[in-house]
Order: sequence, then C-alpha cells, then structure tokens
Amino acid sequence: MTLNVEIPYGLYWSTPFVRWQGSFSHLHSIEFAAHVARQELARRGVQREQIDYGVLGMSVPQKHAFYGLPWLTGLAGLAQVGGPTIMQACATGVRVLLACAQEVQSGMASAAIGLTCDRTSNGPHVYYPNPKGVGGTGAGEDWVLDNFNCDPLGGHAMLETAENVAATHGFSTAEQHEIVLRREQQYRMALQDDSAFLRRFMTLPFDVPTANLRKTMSTLAGDEGISHSTAEGLAKLVPVRQGGTVTFGAQTHPADGNAAIMVATPQRAAELSINPKMAVRLLGFGQARVALARMPEATVPAAQRALAQAGLTIGQIDAIKTHNPFALNDLYFARAMGVNSADMNNYGCSLVWGHPQAPMGTRSVIELIEELALRGGGRGLFTGCAAGDSAMAVVLEVVDRK
Repeated sequence: MTLNVEIPYGLYWSTPFVRWQGSFSHLHSIEFAAHVARQELARRGVQREQIDYGVLGMSVPQKHAFYGLPWLTGLAGLAQVGGPTIMQACATGVRVLLACAQEVQSGMASAAIGLTCDRTSNGPHVYYPNPKGVGGTGAGEDWVLDNFNCDPLGGHAMLETAENVAATHGFSTAEQHEIVLRREQQYRMALQDDSAFLRRFMTLPFDVPTANLRKTMSTLAGDEGISHSTAEGLAKLVPVRQGGTVTFGAQTHPADGNAAIMVATPQRAAELSINPKMAVRLLGFGQARVALARMPEATVPAAQRALAQAGLTIGQIDAIKTHNPFALNDLYFARAMGVNSADMNNYGCSLVWGHPQAPMGTRSVIELIEELALRGGGRGLFTGCAAGDSAMAVVLEVVDRK
C-alpha cells in the first residue's frame, strides 16, 4: 500500500523529559499535555478549524482518563476534535502516528493531531474489588512498578528479557557500557550551541506550571535527570541480577513528559508546514511480536516489515533511531541488521533522556525528522520494542516538495 500522507514540517513538539519524581511529578499528564498543546499550536499559528481528528496515546492512567482524547482536545481549545485513546506501552507513539495516518489515508480526516503523554511519577495504586475474596477483599496493583517487574504471561520482569537476549547472543557488560558512553556523547550533540537541536522542536527555557496550570513555578533549560557516565564509573557497576550482564548504568530510567505530532494530506501539510518547501512523507509501518521474554529482539522484524512496506532496504536508510530501554537493544539490532551501532541515535535516544512510555516514540520520530532536515533530507527509520515482546517501526523521508 502506498501511503499518501505527510507530517507537516515543524508541526510537532516535545516537552523536556524529566526523571520520575522530578519537576513534572505534580502535573496531571492529560491536563499538562493540553496546556502545552494550546501554547504550541498558538506559536505555530494553527487555527482550531484546521484540525479535524485526534488520537491520544497514554499508558499510565490519570484521574478522569476515561474521557481521554475528547477531554484533552477540549482543554486545548480543540473542542470540535474527537478520536480514540490508545495504549500500547512503549510502542504507543508509533501506534498513534499510524492511527492518525490511517484516518487521513482513508479520507475520513484531512489533518490529525497525535498527542502522547505519560507520568510515571506517583503512579496510580489500583484496587480491584473481589466480593468472593477472603473476607471480601480484592487485589491491588502499583500500576507502574508492578508492571515493570512482572509480565503476567511469564511472571518475569522486563530485565529478564534483556538478559535472555544477552545470553543467547553473547553480549557482554563491557559492550553494553560502550553503547552507553556513545549514546551520551551523541546526546551532547543536541546540547551544542545552547541546545540548538532541541530548540528545533522544544520550547526552551521551558516553564513548569503549577498543578492548576495558572502560574509558573520553575523553568527548565532542557531535559532533567540526565546521567553523565564515565568509563570508570560504569566499570564499577555490577549486574542487577546475579550472574547477569545488565547494570543499572546500561538501562534507561522512568520519566515524565509529553509530545505531539500532526499528520495531514499533502495539500493540508503544505498549508500547515512552517516550511512549505519541505515534505515529510510517511513511507511504511511495521509491527512484530517475538517469543516470550525476548522483547529486545522485536525491533528487528518490526523494522523489516516497515522497510518492506516502504519498498526499501536498510542500506537505503540515512538515519536510524531506536527505543533502547537497554543498551543491548542497539547491539542486537546493529548485528541483526548489519549496521554500525555507533551511527544510530544521533542527538539522543530513550537510553539517555528517559522512558515516559507513550511520548517516547513520538519524540524519537520528531528527532529523526530534524536529523534528516539537518542533513538536507533523506530517509529515516525508527523502531522500538514494547511490553509483551512486541515492537513497532516507521519509515519516513524528508524531501523538497515538488
């Protein structure tokens, strides 16, 4: 299937990502995302009537999340915009992008906005009533922590999926630490010239609002809680699991934040773009699921399917972004796909700036677009794994509009 949809260049944004229990921990993720969306749409001069569809992606519920996308768009001044709310763990960002693209491709919308938000901080503590339980008591769950630590299909933590892949393919702790140092080095590229790269899609300094969103309580110069590793410091770390290979330094951290991206018909994209001479075309999507407890491997078949839909090979891709909750994700992907791991994830990735789940993929796609724009155009691939040993991927290109 040939996709005839585009991302209007510049019609996307991301907040800084903040390590959990940090500067965003007091903010309701849906209300905060609406607050940011209203401001960013105004900065770009987008009129409410120019958007006719929306999709909300989130994976950590908040109070009143039942109302989902219509509540968020109503708060953002887009009261006419309806649509679904989607949850697919760390693949949510690409899933939201695909849902927007499908609506536009089908002719049911001309311009869709995909809004993704999550707050892993202060995760909800859920009680499930069970009148037949002992003494009438039910079951409880810490939404964030319990699901990090137990896949209900296998009873294993997500860390085990990484160790399984490391054991099968022989990835050492030292190799993983080399990836960490390279990724942090690449992220520092985004901080050069007063964070020039981040400013291409992020409003900096960023005003952190109070919980009622009426005042500014602090400002951020950029992402908060970024690790600054050294080879010596990483070498001192021992694997989290006895006999394993993955240290705390070779995996990402939970975070808070939101990000958004628009999808439109080519004609509407040219109207909305901040540079009508540039076209950002969606070429293909892929999804995959691998064997139980082998989550990092899912990025490869997802990428292969996205490339196949785009009619491209990996050798025709100019820039690669991955979701890498574990450094070994990139080691496996590079080996399986025959690419250089050092060349992937320029300017940043989730291994460095954190893991707020739903908006993680959205920010990755945004950074991919901007990297290609700086190159003068080209084709890019993003792929990322998700809970349930699954993954999603997208292939896009940045070209001169003809």
